Amino acid sequence: MDNKLLDILVCPLCNSKLYQPKDKQQLICKFDRLSFPVDDGIPVLLPEKGTSLTREQIEQLN
Repeated sequence: MDNKLLDILVCPLCNSKLYQPKDKQQLICKFDRLSFPVDDGIPVLLPEKGTSLTREQIEQLN
């Protein structure tokens, strides 16, 4: 995903910055501990598509 796009994308729930792990298949909101999928390079930032993550899962993505 283009870095310029990543710079302007925010979490649809809290408007915080999103983090993209090395696998580039998801975007992470560390504040809400949610993972949003990236399908064919297109972020799916619908609240109902967010998957809850544990603190440990987020730490493993760093």
